[in-house]
Amino acid sequence: MAQIAIKQIKSRINCPAVQKRTLDALGLRKMNHTVVKEDTPSIRGMVNAVRHLVEVTTL
Repeated sequence: MAQIAIKQIKSRINCPAVQKRTLDALGLRKMNHTVVKEDTPSIRGMVNAVRHLVEVTTL
């Protein structure tokens, strides 16, 4: 299955709690942290919820 790299490019400060929990669920803990995940609909939905905080690249 295809993989995507998700990088947090903006701070989670002043974000709603639900967006902070989404970043935690994706495995993003701090700025410029990158994780590699499988490209599934559930992961895409989480990325879509925090699209203003992250940058996505396909691998």
